[in-house]
Amino acid sequence: MGPPRSKKRRPTFRRLLKTSGVKLENKLKNRQLKQQNVAKKQRKEQKKLRQAVKDAAIRTPRPLETYRKRPEEEEEEEEFLESLPTDMMEDDDLRQMTDMARKASFITRDLSSCAPIHSTKKRKSEVIRSYEKVPRKMAKTEEKEVIHLLPIKDKSGVIPQSVERVIQQKEEEEPEEEGEEPEEAEDAEGASESADHLTPAQREQRRVQKIQERKTTIATLGSAIICDPVNNIKRLKELRGMLMESDPAVAVTVRKLVMVSLMEIFKDIAPTYKIRPLTSEEKAAKVRKETQQLREFEESLVSQYKFYLEDLEQTIKDWKQQKKKRSQAVGFDSYRGLAEVAIRCLCELLLALPHFNFHNNIIVALVPLMNDPVRQVSDMCCDAFRKLFQQDKVGGAALASVRVVSGLVKSLNYNIRPEVLRTLLSLRIKEVHMKKDLEDTAPKKKFMNNKEKKKNLSRMQRKWKKAEEKLEKELLEAEASESKDKKIQLHTQTLNIVFLIYFRILKKAQKSVLLPAVLEGLANFAHLINLEFFDDLLNVLQNLIQSGDLTNQESLHCIQTVFIILSGQGDVLNVDPLKFYSQLYQMLPRLHAGAPNDDISIVLRCLDAMLTRRRKQVTLQRAMAFMKRLSVLSLHTLPNASVGLLAANRAALHAFPKCDFLLDNEVQGSGFYLPELDEPEHCNAQNTALWELHLLQRHFHPVVRRFAVHLSRGAPSEGSGALGVELSRRTPVELFDDYSVKDMTFNPPVATPTSKKKEYFTVGATLLDDELQKQVEKALNEEEAELDFTKTQTPIT
Repeated sequence: MGPPRSKKRRPTFRRLLKTSGVKLENKLKNRQLKQQNVAKKQRKEQKKLRQAVKDAAIRTPRPLETYRKRPEEEEEEEEFLESLPTDMMEDDDLRQMTDMARKASFITRDLSSCAPIHSTKKRKSEVIRSYEKVPRKMAKTEEKEVIHLLPIKDKSGVIPQSVERVIQQKEEEEPEEEGEEPEEAEDAEGASESADHLTPAQREQRRVQKIQERKTTIATLGSAIICDPVNNIKRLKELRGMLMESDPAVAVTVRKLVMVSLMEIFKDIAPTYKIRPLTSEEKAAKVRKETQQLREFEESLVSQYKFYLEDLEQTIKDWKQQKKKRSQAVGFDSYRGLAEVAIRCLCELLLALPHFNFHNNIIVALVPLMNDPVRQVSDMCCDAFRKLFQQDKVGGAALASVRVVSGLVKSLNYNIRPEVLRTLLSLRIKEVHMKKDLEDTAPKKKFMNNKEKKKNLSRMQRKWKKAEEKLEKELLEAEASESKDKKIQLHTQTLNIVFLIYFRILKKAQKSVLLPAVLEGLANFAHLINLEFFDDLLNVLQNLIQSGDLTNQESLHCIQTVFIILSGQGDVLNVDPLKFYSQLYQMLPRLHAGAPNDDISIVLRCLDAMLTRRRKQVTLQRAMAFMKRLSVLSLHTLPNASVGLLAANRAALHAFPKCDFLLDNEVQGSGFYLPELDEPEHCNAQNTALWELHLLQRHFHPVVRRFAVHLSRGAPSEGSGALGVELSRRTPVELFDDYSVKDMTFNPPVATPTSKKKEYFTVGATLLDDELQKQVEKALNEEEAELDFTKTQTPIT
């Protein structure tokens, strides 16, 4: 029977490989630690040697020991010195011997002296030992780098291989560079001294020459970076260094050129994705040379982009704080020009690189400038954010901007410009919600779960079904640029913040200048307001209108908001908006061809929501009253407003066909029309006629004439009185905008009138007085007859 089988489990091959890898890693770590310790010891020894040399150079030599002599010995020494033939020695030799005697006291010291000799033996021995350690010449040690090579394997085992390489230090070049700096400083001083003696024309010529040289340098660096960004990324630092131009003659111009050039370079070489920092595991992992080169390029690009944005922000801060720099290259007067260029660069980067790093930092820097007292700066920033909202399809940039705007409004206690809130009208939230509604109604493809698969499909069919679903999911991911759920979520958050801004102002700052912008925004986004806020919002708007503190435009915005709410989700509310109808009916006579002519567009939108969309809730009396007052209003407005109002009358006539008896002179019912009454239900509009259409048929504008003729014939859709396709298919608001007279031109242009001057007079019995007729005929028949009007005429009997 053989030996008992060992119960210890034999390690597998994979485990052996794993343990051998761990051992190799430990050996490598130990070797690296040893090398680090050796290098640290060498650095310490070199530091000690440098300190010793410095101490030896500073410390003055002193005698090794001092002692006091007896008085008798001092007398004997003086007698001995006097007995010496000093006249045979020169003064220099005597002085040198005296110094040597002082320095080497141990030669002349009397060993039988009673002075304490070894009292400071320990301290003196340390001094001697320090002197002995000082080398005769500083030994220059060379720093070496250990390069590990592939190991060699033989019978004995693995033999590691390494090579040491000497690192060449560039210490010798530094003194040369330091020596060059004073020369450059001297050249600059000489140039400044020579510039003082130049004439203004010569100074301007030199300035133009310097600017041209800087332009050439900027163009060279920029073209090199754009041609090969990966290899020439270090030149960005060189180009960015030109932002610190110190020559006062060209500093402002050069800095502006560098700012714009760097902006265009970053717009060109920045990738279409956001660069994230590498993790420690990714840094430790071995990658290919191309990947490592790409990582270095991305890291350098992000760092230079960050420094560039910091320079732009610092330029703006210096202008706002009027902070004077140490260098006098740029004066206070030039700060505004530099700051405007920096703001323009930030606005361009805001629009061109919304996906790249530090986009939120640009938003934080630009949002406060929307409220800047300088109109040019404020308009520039507001236009940039409008364009950003219009081109933002996902919603991330819009959400970040709205958050910063909300914080700005709250921090300044609602003391901001209305243009800041009007930029929020450019948000593309309405379109996305419309797309979402369409997607909800469309049938969605449903994937089968595991239980349904096992019940309805065989094993092979389940296998094919799984592969098919996987392929379909990949195709859906490839088609969708962004997740639609993410879009809806971002837009919902954005809209909540916008309504939070509006409701805060309605609650706390109703008398501020922001109220018109708030009411305009509510009218724009009213169809997206949650149903919970409808009652409170309607009460607030009604109180604002009844207070009488609002202008016509603000009141019209309130009415528009109310009817947009009621025509959308608010149709489920049992609210009677009769007061709002009366308010609009009361405001119509206040509009005219002057400044309120632009408010007609808001009136047309209100009429569309009040009469056309809610025709089932509107009485016939109310509709006729509005048609009569709109016809009166069209007589004293500009042509585009008249066209829009007549188009609104046409839409009302189609929505309420029984209003056509306003075209007749017959009276319907009792009573008579009360035009001064502001209640549309009780003004007896059925007892009047649209006589204004006869006046409008003689209007100078051809489109107004066509609409007046069309309405006087009952607004037919076919026949000779029908409108053309170009007019019948356009809404009243579109017609108002198309025929606008803001540019002081008519559309279509007014035809030139025909000449009515007659070339000759017709001869006929045109005069009632026979005698006068005979004189006229006689004068016309005689070619050269002269009439004497001073002659007295005999009265006719």
